[in-house]
Amino acid sequence: MPIATPAQYRAMLDAAQKGGYAYPAINVTSITTINGALRAFAESKSDGIIQVSTGGGKFASGTSVGNEAFGAIVLAEAAHRLAEKYDVLIALHTDHCHPAAVDTFLKPLLQASRERIAEGKGPLFQSHMFDGSVVSLEENLAISKVLLKECAELDIILEVEAGCVGGEEDGHDTSGLPAEKLYTTPEDMVDVYEALSPIGRFLFAATFGNVHGAYKPGAVKLKPTILRDGQKAVTDKHGAAAEMDLVFHGGSGSDLEDIRETLGYGVVKMNIDTDTQYAFTRPIVTHICQNIEGVLKIDGEVGDKKLYDPRSYLKKAEIGLANRLKVACDDLLSTGKTIYGTV
Repeated sequence: MPIATPAQYRAMLDAAQKGGYAYPAINVTSITTINGALRAFAESKSDGIIQVSTGGGKFASGTSVGNEAFGAIVLAEAAHRLAEKYDVLIALHTDHCHPAAVDTFLKPLLQASRERIAEGKGPLFQSHMFDGSVVSLEENLAISKVLLKECAELDIILEVEAGCVGGEEDGHDTSGLPAEKLYTTPEDMVDVYEALSPIGRFLFAATFGNVHGAYKPGAVKLKPTILRDGQKAVTDKHGAAAEMDLVFHGGSGSDLEDIRETLGYGVVKMNIDTDTQYAFTRPIVTHICQNIEGVLKIDGEVGDKKLYDPRSYLKKAEIGLANRLKVACDDLLSTGKTIYGTV
């Protein structure tokens, strides 16, 4: 199945909202990580979301090029072809584009979709994230409205964020911010709904103590009830149909109890990156440690080509990532719920 069409992506989100489950959204940086993600979703019989960050795009473009948008286009085009071999629906998304990167990252990707549509194809990505959490909510929404209008014209969904996700990811560090910045208020959620709902469909990353990265149990204090209270504020004012599609950022390392609670409050997408990075790297480390004399040419020996061939350990890494992502499908209750073939 090729990458989901815009209509199929909307049907995915509707099914998750109605069914009380969410999709893992995994960041990818290479063909190997794309293949691991596709394998996991297919084996779980779960639809899913593959996403590219600015840093991931820069890496994928090569160290001598270092172009975020170009690398993201390369990964997306590869995913479009690779996904044809699987029988689940996959949506493509971009992660955390801050205001400073709109012109160099998001706008070129929108242009790439515009060109594909002119050729009779669907958009390159089905959704994009604009992260305006680094500016005031007023400025955030002003920029978001302009971007959502452009996205809507291309049948693309825009994800926005109010409040900040803590920690550090791709060089963006919010660890020094005051604690109150990590929690979106009900008033913020009403403002977001009223500003964006007349323009087009959007996803909303409301923050409830989320933190990027890996932390020991108890270090991160999530307050999922913030999502409940914010949704209630919106639906009390605008009716039940106004319930928003919410996104859970910083899902790695979260307690299952917290994850499951958010599903009841409208979360349809949870980002997972740190845990899958580790699951990818751990088998490589094991391979190197267990085969050090074959991997390295020690004391003038020739080593063992079968062991230092990158394919020997990257295959293990792909499987490690896939196995961790399958756990995320189970946690989010998306396992076995693909709508492939029904829309």
